[in-house]
Amino acid sequence: MSETQLSARVNELEESQTIGMAKLCRELAEKGFDVINLSLGEPDFDTPAHIRDAAKKAIDEGYTHYPPVAGFSELRKVISEKFRRENNLEYAPSQIVVSTGAKQAIANAVLSLVNKGEEVVIPMPYWVSYIEIVKLAEGKTVFIPTTMENDFKISPEQLEKAITKKTRMFMFSSPCNPTGSVYTKEELAALAKVFEKHEGVYILSDEIYEHINYNGKHESIAQFPSINERVIVVNGVSKSFAMTGWRIGYIGASLKIAQACDKMQGQFTSGASSVSQKAAEAALANGLSSTREMRDAFLRRRNLMLSLLRAIPNIKVNKPSGAFYLFPDVSFYLGKSDSEKKIDNVNDLCMYLLYKAHVSTVPGTAFGEEKCIRISYSASDEMIQKAVERIHSALTALK
Repeated sequence: MSETQLSARVNELEESQTIGMAKLCRELAEKGFDVINLSLGEPDFDTPAHIRDAAKKAIDEGYTHYPPVAGFSELRKVISEKFRRENNLEYAPSQIVVSTGAKQAIANAVLSLVNKGEEVVIPMPYWVSYIEIVKLAEGKTVFIPTTMENDFKISPEQLEKAITKKTRMFMFSSPCNPTGSVYTKEELAALAKVFEKHEGVYILSDEIYEHINYNGKHESIAQFPSINERVIVVNGVSKSFAMTGWRIGYIGASLKIAQACDKMQGQFTSGASSVSQKAAEAALANGLSSTREMRDAFLRRRNLMLSLLRAIPNIKVNKPSGAFYLFPDVSFYLGKSDSEKKIDNVNDLCMYLLYKAHVSTVPGTAFGEEKCIRISYSASDEMIQKAVERIHSALTALK
């Protein structure tokens, strides 16, 4: 039998390191090791009962057939009302497309708007799948570096410098994965002023962590009328309602972009799960009390993990305002050894922490940063305490 020849497209794609680390974590746990998983971006809470009940009711009522590609009209209406109520944004149901997770929503938008060779500007650090999705669209990524001192946020001057005649799109998240950084209204307004001068640039605003925000009200860059028609707002129910496995994301965008994403999705997955859509409808229509309880728990855990990490010598970490990650600078420990293995980079360090401390984290290289690692605090207080104690002990052994 001849050797299987895979496409250049798939050969050029990188495996998601967040998924890869979670896989290694599971394999180690299956061998009987007590592993604490702080690598996946997933709330550790169960989906609230009223949402689960809505899914059961949907099954009993026969919502088991193909849904419309863009989503049930009832769900799109609820999303439209959510945008108006929570974000002061006007998106008609026809301007909304429901997808199988926010990741597919992002892919739909990028594949619908970016042509071969066109540039997509992305601040660093970035979510792992952004650059791989741009690869699939045959676009070119242009990165804007950030620093911990500036809370991992870009300036208008940096944005202006990065935009060229070939720029087609700007992609970012706020609150940010992996840094937890949150842009203020004033900071977004300053970026919007730059985009006003570049009318051919679309802005993809990933707002999936909207409600895990410790600053108060979430701010969307879509709120500025001068650029609103060029903004694609990406959101979903995974993080805010602990519904990662239900796989429901959505966009709000201009009608032409929404229609393009509908067309694109129709050739990939068609509509998202019918039962999941009815669950998402219940989530978005029935208030945020459970979401606020989760957010308060995440805030408490953030403060706990911050205090524990800051007790470890030579780790630098800022105080993020959203999401459920810390992104500490661990560069002091690179180049050191535990007498058995030398730690040359953050990839080595994460593997060392996995096999030595039995704590799963993600190397910053997955997000474009070589000095940091991402640690999720989506775990119980007890597990956070235990995990950081193990990390502290393992790092102390490096000389």
